[in-house]
Amino acid sequence: MQLYTSMGPNPRVVDMFLAEKGVEIERIQVDILAGENRRDSYLKVNPSGQSPALMLDSGDVIAEITAVCDYLEELFPEPVLIGNTAEQRAETRMWCRRIDLMITEPMSNGFRWGEGLDLFKSRMFTAPEASDAMKAMARDGLQWLDAKLVGPFIAGQRFSLADIQLFCFLDFVKAVGQPLDASNTNIVQWMQTVSERPSAAASIHASQG
Repeated sequence: MQLYTSMGPNPRVVDMFLAEKGVEIERIQVDILAGENRRDSYLKVNPSGQSPALMLDSGDVIAEITAVCDYLEELFPEPVLIGNTAEQRAETRMWCRRIDLMITEPMSNGFRWGEGLDLFKSRMFTAPEASDAMKAMARDGLQWLDAKLVGPFIAGQRFSLADIQLFCFLDFVKAVGQPLDASNTNIVQWMQTVSERPSAAASIHASQG
């Protein structure tokens, strides 16, 4: 297998997932700042032009972080990061979907249409006038999650893909105009806990090549 990866929170999710598993996969760095991900050579790998993308030994490609992590969990089931049972797997995917819809997607658009506009405006649809609204939507989602976060992790006692996903995005956007509101005390404590995991540091280095 080969993992096409780059800088950014999406690739880091897969890097951190692999670090938790203790699994090494050959990585091919894609220079997104230079627009390599929008060139024909990469679009043949992943037509969406996004990273990461996992090329299997068969030549088939799996893209989108949840699909990639689902596949890797099947291949490398220990330690469990999605779930041992149907109920646990459904719970993890539920939280990943909530985080995606309520926090990380609006947060990402707030960045792409705001601080990252110069990079993204020629590569995808952008709506600069909606950047502030997207950031506000993400803040609202974080406030909602803060009230629901009663265990040490998002899925209660289990560290899961949901924690990895949110951590990687919050750690990225804090430096590009969306710092975490200190009033979200449960999430602040959760961020500190997750940042102390060895996979947090390992995934930074992996994403930087």
